[in-house]
Amino acid sequence: MTQDDLLFMVLIGIGLATLTLIALRLLRPRKRDNRGEWYEGPWDDDDRKRGPRR
Repeated sequence: MTQDDLLFMVLIGIGLATLTLIALRLLRPRKRDNRGEWYEGPWDDDDRKRGPRR
């Protein structure tokens, strides 16, 4: 096995891993809790009751 073969196999592995991660990201179900995105912060939930969930 030459260095070219090894480089080719490494690049194929990186490409397959990248495509797998992109596919999983796109196929993952969306959040269903009707809360905002992570950057919107907890201040949008100030009207909700506090305490343990039941």
